[in-house]
Amino acid sequence: MIGPLVVYVMCLLTCAICTFLMGRAYKRSGARLLFWCALCFFFLTVQNGLIVIDVIPSPETDLLVYRQAAAFAAVAVLLHGFLWEIK
Repeated sequence: MIGPLVVYVMCLLTCAICTFLMGRAYKRSGARLLFWCALCFFFLTVQNGLIVIDVIPSPETDLLVYRQAAAFAAVAVLLHGFLWEIK
């Protein structure tokens, strides 16, 4: 049980670090695509946090709908950002 917990927490930390670094790069450069990518990674961080809460402590909880909503929000934000930047 400790193996999956380590992997899920590492994924959570990786997404959080990417969110922070992209947000900081957006503040410095002002490139809007970095903002959309940072927002996407924020939702992926939320999704990974929900995975840690859902799967590890109590397998009987079911946060699948919320995890999928966070993943959908991440993809939707990134797609919106790409389409916004094409204009």
